[in-house]
Amino acid sequence: MIPTYELYGEDEPASARFWVHCETIPARSSQYHWEIGLHRHDHFFQILLVTGGSGDALFGNDIVRFEPCAVLTVPPGIHHGFRFSPDIDGYVLTFLTSRLPVRPGEPSPLGAFLSSTRVTQLDDKHGDSALIRASILRLCDEWQERRSGRAIMMEACLATALTLTARLAGQDAADAESTDENDRRMETLTALMHREVRNHRAASFYATALGISPTHLNRVVKDKAGVSTQELLMRRLLEEAQRELLFTPGSIQEVAFRLGFADPAYFSRLFTRKTGSTPRAWRLREQQRLGSRDNDEAVTGLS
Repeated sequence: MIPTYELYGEDEPASARFWVHCETIPARSSQYHWEIGLHRHDHFFQILLVTGGSGDALFGNDIVRFEPCAVLTVPPGIHHGFRFSPDIDGYVLTFLTSRLPVRPGEPSPLGAFLSSTRVTQLDDKHGDSALIRASILRLCDEWQERRSGRAIMMEACLATALTLTARLAGQDAADAESTDENDRRMETLTALMHREVRNHRAASFYATALGISPTHLNRVVKDKAGVSTQELLMRRLLEEAQRELLFTPGSIQEVAFRLGFADPAYFSRLFTRKTGSTPRAWRLREQQRLGSRDNDEAVTGLS
């Protein structure tokens, strides 16, 4: 059974305590090893502003990849979860649905946009992207600082951010009308990489699974992700390696074996070449950084 929460991991009803809640994405996800299991919110609408790192969003049975800078919107009643990279950064904002400028499902472009899960990429080529990001960050600042008139300011920032994000998503949908098939291919590829990352599949394996040639797949990936298929596969493998190093107590050799490497020395050389640090040095540095951030958040009251 998929649980229902007000805030993830909290069973106490929150609707009587607040109409908006804001926290950093690492503040809560780090408590769960950067993985937020499938759950839903009955009365709350969520916005995630991803400014660093990357991850996968689980929307029902769909897996959607996201990279910075992006806005993720999740309406109430939708089963969702997240798998974040350890370097994820950004904010998650939770609103009572009744305080949105337009209710999800209302007969308007904004109502239609708010009625389903979305990942909207903020691209510098769109003039509104900077204003969307600035509006969300200002909303977080108003929530944190508790200045006079902050409710009015937060509602204004919320309306601005959602309206412009809906416009941007609509513009992208119109521009990409002829590339829907490639979007579906990327979604399928993301799901396959998630499943096969430890099997070290070649690009040809994924091309065959998608029913296209490796050359065609490479063109699709370059168009959608800006890198080659091989580079995308390597990034996914390194992300999995970093997760293993940070959250499992085994030796570097054990991590290498779990990741499907027959030769731990080769794994260490590959990791060092791609990241600039040995696996051992990277693990120590990130564990120290995570411990320092946890202490800082405890002092500032973030949880």
